[in-house]
Amino acid sequence: MRTANIERNTNETRIKLYFNLDGSGKSEIHTGCGFLNHMLELFTRHGDFDLNITCDGDVDVDYHHTTEDIGICLGQAFTQALGDKRGVTRYGQFLLPMDETLILCAVDLSGRDFLGWKVNLLTQKVGDFDTELAQEFWLAFVRNCPASAHIYQMAGENTHHIIEAIFKGMGRTLKMAVAMDPKHADEIPSTKGVL
Repeated sequence: MRTANIERNTNETRIKLYFNLDGSGKSEIHTGCGFLNHMLELFTRHGDFDLNITCDGDVDVDYHHTTEDIGICLGQAFTQALGDKRGVTRYGQFLLPMDETLILCAVDLSGRDFLGWKVNLLTQKVGDFDTELAQEFWLAFVRNCPASAHIYQMAGENTHHIIEAIFKGMGRTLKMAVAMDPKHADEIPSTKGVL
């Protein structure tokens, strides 16, 4: 079972997270932010992961610490569940359309963190969620599950659609990258022998 349990407590957030890479898209998510709950539910469903999160954060300030710290914990959960990455496909990519929006996501589970972000968010908020936090979430993720991730907006006018397509697209992309490659099940997918 490729699973992880993460607990992270700071003066800003207290997070408990359970994660299963080989799940069925089930989630129970309570972040204190309705929009973030929705995005993580979509990510989980499209990635076929199982994800349970409870977060008690300083949402009276704003959602910055909650969003970033959940990104940190989810990245740590991927790292823990992947282990030495033996047998994984390593690469994933997905082009996700959503109405007028088109988002390209690509990931290499390389062990090196990089986020390529070419996204034009046209509003500063969706509901009470600061839209700049979408980038903060994925930056926190790749720093804690060291990966090269590229998220490019190819079309889009509705900010909600753009962010939603990113979370759905990253779910599909990571699903591909973490899938087991039966032809190379006992190999680490790198000529270096380590990722």
